[in-house]
Amino acid sequence: MERAFELLEHLADAGGEMALSELTEVSGLPMPTIYRLMRTLVNHGYVRQEPNKRYALGPRLIRLGDGASGLLGTWARPALARLVDEVGETANMAVLEGDSAVYVAQVPSRHSMRMFTEVGRRVLPHCTGVGKALLAQLPEPRVREILSRTGMPARTQHTFTDPNALVDELARVRQRGYAVDDEEQEIGVRCVAVPLPGAPTLTAFSVSGPSARMTHETVLEVVPVMRAVAAGFAADLDGASRT
Repeated sequence: MERAFELLEHLADAGGEMALSELTEVSGLPMPTIYRLMRTLVNHGYVRQEPNKRYALGPRLIRLGDGASGLLGTWARPALARLVDEVGETANMAVLEGDSAVYVAQVPSRHSMRMFTEVGRRVLPHCTGVGKALLAQLPEPRVREILSRTGMPARTQHTFTDPNALVDELARVRQRGYAVDDEEQEIGVRCVAVPLPGAPTLTAFSVSGPSARMTHETVLEVVPVMRAVAAGFAADLDGASRT
């Protein structure tokens, strides 16, 4: 079972598809062993074999992923509620699914004027705080592959539309440890996001609010709080997975 799960994770890390020889190289397992395991996974729908003989993640994983995402959102609500209490603005959690950032949990601000994002909403990653925090956790070639498939449509005049400029921005995100959506998705809205270190899937927390309240100075004040909450939640997840 451990070997089968490792192969599934290798497929996910490679963007969902690999050749048998590539799986052999990254896993270190003998090719006959990998072939037997992959045939079992194919027979149960967790992997499919493409016409070109490459292996890809199968559709049966979707149900498992949907269930896990729902639970992840439920587990995150106390951490997001703490962010709302300490920061005062709407807090969100998103994961990377395919080429999109997907919101899996939200706790709204208590302000009458507040941001709202429907749980389950999928957004392009290049123009959102959570999207950039998610992309920054990927190697540059994978980022460019995603951008080539999604395109980089301009949502506002502040949206990044050049892949090279966004790649440079992601380098800054990695260096400083947080990403900012500076009215790039919607005019009048500013969002700051941080990655969850060691989370089981690429995950990010964000806090968003009107630009008048979420000033650049406010962003610098809330980032340490967000990092602490994100690290605590990631540690809780890691501890739960080991029990």
